[in-house]
Formats: sequence, structure tokens, C-alpha cells
Amino acid sequence: MTNGNKIDLEGEYGDVKSLLRQVYPDGDLKRLDRAWEFTKLAHTGQKRLTGEPYALHELATARILAGWKMDLVSITSGLLHDAIEDGGAKREDIVAEFGEEVALLVDGVTKISNLKLRESRNEFFVENLRKMFLAMAKDLRVVFIKLADRLHNMQTLYALPQQKQLRIAKETLEIFAPLADRLGMSEVAGDMKDLAFPYIYPAEFKEVQKESKLHYKEVTKLIKKMKRSLLAKLADEGMRANIQAREKHLYSLWRKLERPEIKWDFEKIHDIVAMRILVDTVSECYTALGVVHRFYKPVPHLGISDFIAQPKPNGYRSIHTKVFGPGGKIVEVQIRTWAMHDQAEYGLSAHWAYDEAKKKKVSDEFMEKVGAVAPKDKLSWVRQLVDWQKEIKDSEEYMEAVKFDALNNRIFVFSPKGDVYELPKSATPVDYAFAVHTDLGKYIKSAKVNGKIVPLKHNLNSGDIVEIVKSKNPHPPSPSWLDFVVTLEAKKEINSYLRTTEEKV
Repeated sequence: MTNGNKIDLEGEYGDVKSLLRQVYPDGDLKRLDRAWEFTKLAHTGQKRLTGEPYALHELATARILAGWKMDLVSITSGLLHDAIEDGGAKREDIVAEFGEEVALLVDGVTKISNLKLRESRNEFFVENLRKMFLAMAKDLRVVFIKLADRLHNMQTLYALPQQKQLRIAKETLEIFAPLADRLGMSEVAGDMKDLAFPYIYPAEFKEVQKESKLHYKEVTKLIKKMKRSLLAKLADEGMRANIQAREKHLYSLWRKLERPEIKWDFEKIHDIVAMRILVDTVSECYTALGVVHRFYKPVPHLGISDFIAQPKPNGYRSIHTKVFGPGGKIVEVQIRTWAMHDQAEYGLSAHWAYDEAKKKKVSDEFMEKVGAVAPKDKLSWVRQLVDWQKEIKDSEEYMEAVKFDALNNRIFVFSPKGDVYELPKSATPVDYAFAVHTDLGKYIKSAKVNGKIVPLKHNLNSGDIVEIVKSKNPHPPSPSWLDFVVTLEAKKEINSYLRTTEEKV
């Protein structure tokens, strides 16, 4: 909200409060009012390189957190997150005015704010990365505030010198976007990648932007046709459905177009624009699937992915099906409840919205009915990273573990019993065995993927069913496995055995 060239800060703050009244109609916003006055005072006279008052950045961070339905403590902390580092405030001021909980969150964000990617071997960078994961393990809200801060910084990156633009865009693409992905915040991760894309790969960005326009337009028109008929059919079933068209993020589209099996053939990409059907309950998801398949035939060889029955390890739940739309064009349809949609968009940040619902004594039965499931162990992988800190002293090795094991592209494979395991891209059956149980790695005779025997160095793909054929007796891991395993867990166990063997000789 601006008045001529002058920014109306109070009007902007009023918009944020209006948003919060919708999210938390019974919330006490007096502390937020005090935080707004405090942050304006702490940043008196300060301007960003965009020419805007610095307090506007704090406000934008709070607005993003409110959009993610974070709790009021997080939003208040977002409003204050730079008050110590870049403003004139002290930690004791924060404690006195807003309490220890807010101070700890502001403190956590301040400690990880020096995370700057220069070289992957840079000791200073790795130490700050360690600090970030330690802060996350103490309170995950720290990283949500940091992600909101980074998202707004990316939106205003145009104002910085070119060298800084490139460094910040690389940090975002290599660390913060994968971190958001890992937290289940697919939309946030996609936005971050798209914002970094033109700075790091300007020529490729322009090409994919130009080539994709016509395809986006065609499929969107197709989905509009399907939407009209499907809404009527779903209404006949007594459902209040909402149907949206979701365009694939440009960076993600570019990465897919570059695959050897795609080679820039847009006809091979079926989710350039996906149809998303949102309903109220889990049972309605399956009814909607039946309706879709009644009028648009499913594509036999592409099948259905039911992430409601078998959620992804990051909590993602939805049904995906590919159908023949009008004119025989293949269209991806995603079906989920509104609660699942929140979790898909905001990932683990939706956990706090779930907690707020629980405080209002909403039953577990109701939450399950609408598909709102709080992750049972939302921090297991973060805790694993903290444990690695005790074991891995070498900065280069730790950086490799973090960027590959924790933040790399993930695949989801199944055990023969249907249990889901999450592994880094390029993982092998040996990596899978050690992920299931360290002892299973001592009984590997051979491996089957989707019922067929494969080499132990075979690269797994999402959706594979992996079975380890066990030997009768335990046997030592082969040193040659180190040539192809990719997970830290597998490397650690194999190296541990080899060291023990050498010591005995």
C-alpha cells in the first residue's frame, strides 16, 4: 500500500493484522502491536537498497509467516528477527518486552544469519550450517522464520550488486530451497528456485519461459473445459469441491526438460499444468477419484499414486492420477482434502495450525476425517544431522553429508510390505538395506527391484519396490560397495567394519 512514492507502513501493518484475524479470530494481537512499534523504533532511519524503510522487510517476513499459518509467537518473532543484528535493540530488550520464548527464536535466527555460501569447503560456512541445524533441533520455528526472511530477500534481490545477487541466489538454490523441500514446503521451495533461476541461469531461464508459454496456455484451456463438467458431476455426488489449475514451476520444468529421456519434448511432460481437486474429507477423495475415472479414462502405463494410503516420509498426502483429457491430451489430476493441501503447501509449518486446532479440542477422529495429520517425528532427520556433528569433525565431509544425504533430491521406495523409505537420488539397494536396519546390510545376498534381480549398484527410482534377498548367515560388507553407496549411514557402517577388520589383522 503506497501513497504516491511514499510507502504507507501503517496501512501495510493493517493488512497483516487483517490476515491474522482471519487465521486466529480469537488471538490476542496486542503483543504484535507492541512488536511493530518496537521494530520501527529499532530500525529508525534505516533503509534497504530498494529504498524502502527497513521495517517493511520485517513486516513482509511476518506476513509470509502468517500466510503459512504459523503461531503468533513465530509471527511476532518474524517481526523482530533483525532487531538485534541489523537494528538498535539488545537481547535483554526483547526478553523484557516479549518474553524468553520470542527472544530465543530471534536469537536462533540471528545465529544462522551469517550463513554465506562461498566455497563448499569454507570452514566458516560449514560452522554456520552446523549452527543452523542445532538451532532447528532446539526449535524448528527458527528455520521457518529464516525461510520467510530469505523468501522476501529473494523477491527484492534485483536491488543488490550482481556479485551479491549470484551468491545469494546460489545459497538459495543449494541450501534454502532444498531445506524447504525437505520440510515438505513444496510451494515455498518452488518459489525460491524460480526466484533464483534467472540470476544463476539467465539464458536457460529466458528459453524455458519463452518455450513454455504456449504449452501452459493450451493445457490451462483444457483444464477449464474439464473443470466445468467435473464440478457438476462432483456436485451430483453431494460434494463441495474446488478445482484449481496448478502450473509447474519454471525451474522444475527446466530440470525435467533437460532429462535425457525428455529432451525438450513437452508432450512427454504431463504435469506442466496439473488439475487439483480439493474436497472436505478423505472418503470424498476416493469418491472424486471414481468420478474422474468415470469420465476421463486413466492412462494404463502411468498408473495411480496414492499418497493418502502411503504418505511420503515428509508428510505429503494426495492422490495423483493421469487421465486422457479432451482430444486425448494426458493431464495429471491431484486429489486431496483442504487440510492435506495446507500441509502440501506449507509442510511442517502446518503442524502449528494443527496444534491450534487441538487447543480448541477438535477430536483426533475429526482431524483424521479431513486428513490433517501431525507428523509423529517431524525432526528425526534434523536430529540425525546433529548426531553427525559429534561424529564428523571434517568440514568437507560434513558438508557432503548435509548437501547430499539431507538436502539432495529425494526418492521414495517401498519395502515388499508397503513401508515407505526416503533416500537420496542415486541410492542403491545397499543404501536401502542399511536404511531399513544396519543388521540387514550384513545379510545381503542379492537384491530385487519390482520383482526382478538387479545388481547391488543399481540406481533406485521413486516408486520402486525393493527386496533384499538375505543370506543364511551374516557376512562382511564388501569394500567394493564403497564405490557406489551414497548414504552416510551405509558408508559409515561399511567403513566401521573395514576398520575393525584391519585392527584385528
